[in-house]
Amino acid sequence: MLWLAFIVIHAWLGVIGLVAPTLPWGDVTIVYNQWIQHGLNGYWVGIDGPWVYPLLALVPMIAAMGLGSSLYGVGWLLLVVIANAAVLAFMLNSRATAEPSAEVAAADRAAFTPNIRYVAAWWWLGFLLVLGPVSLGRIDTFEVDLVIVGLLLAIRRPAIAGVLLSLAMWVKVWPAALIVAVVIAAKKRVAVAVGAAVTAIGVAIIGLLLGAGANLFSFVSQQTGRGLQVEAPISIPWMWMAYFRVPGSKVYYDTDILTFQVKGNGGSIADTLTTPLLAIAVVAVLALGVYVVRSGASITRVLPSLSLALVTALIVFNKVGSPQFMLWISAPVILGIVWQGRAFRPFVIIASVLAALTQIIYPYLYDWLLSLDPLMLFVLTARNALVVVLFALAVRSLFRARVRARDVAFTPSERVAI
Repeated sequence: MLWLAFIVIHAWLGVIGLVAPTLPWGDVTIVYNQWIQHGLNGYWVGIDGPWVYPLLALVPMIAAMGLGSSLYGVGWLLLVVIANAAVLAFMLNSRATAEPSAEVAAADRAAFTPNIRYVAAWWWLGFLLVLGPVSLGRIDTFEVDLVIVGLLLAIRRPAIAGVLLSLAMWVKVWPAALIVAVVIAAKKRVAVAVGAAVTAIGVAIIGLLLGAGANLFSFVSQQTGRGLQVEAPISIPWMWMAYFRVPGSKVYYDTDILTFQVKGNGGSIADTLTTPLLAIAVVAVLALGVYVVRSGASITRVLPSLSLALVTALIVFNKVGSPQFMLWISAPVILGIVWQGRAFRPFVIIASVLAALTQIIYPYLYDWLLSLDPLMLFVLTARNALVVVLFALAVRSLFRARVRARDVAFTPSERVAI
């Protein structure tokens, strides 16, 4: 039944992505397609010139050209199906999702039930369906797949986990924060760090040998040069100011970044502050993770909440906001389901609601949002407020995972009774 659902859901999302008049897969069929066509003609983004993505994002984009430019979207869908099928097979058959390792604390072993992997798999497929065609039609699909498997292997295969997370970082940069999270939470942190470092250096060497030079890291400057994107949580006040026609406030299309942004009074200040605020938020969450781990908390209690707090921080304090960012949340939620079971239910519910609200915004009614329809502004405001709530709850869950001094005197069964 799971595999049948997998086929039906991917076929449905693929058809919508390829044929819907709102062009849900426009980034794939137009932008990615053009980038690779330019590369085949002698100019590779990220190598011959600056690019918004790290180097490995080119790999699936190039592979999708296997059926030709006219069938680029179909080629992309086939790649996504193969990648997601590999993740589903891993979730259903790996020991990492079926039984605890020796490192898992006795009090946490109850979450590792034989059926929990099926719960995680069903939720993942449902999440993709509820999020809509954007869940398959962006480069994010591939790095999220790597992150899902990497996090689930953090206990049993820490070095491989580091390799996978590092590969994901070279597709889009945000998994770098999760590498640090696993290093903090895992007992075999050296293996994670070595695996990640060797992989990152190896990819960098390949990029330099290809002649990328400074363009290898151009994604950093390309991202920091962006304005306030219309969907970002920080942009909500300016979206409402544009609706109320406050002088100087408006939605516009940035032809360099190829996205819709908003500006207005004070917007440049918010634009400048978002990068340091994002850095402070990430460092603060990581510091809390260190504190909780040093208190004696196990990896199964720390890593799901720590990963979710980091991912949501990267969304809440980011001036860039895209619908595919919600896909990032699925990785720590899957980890939480497998490692903590029902205890992670509130996060599962909130993530599902976020996906549904996101699909309302994009792709079906995105034009309404850009035209500042008040109903869509309310939906966007609610969605972004819920992301903030999810971030706060993840931080609280991480803090509560600490082992307090008064708990040390009791056995795990006695603490449960108390």
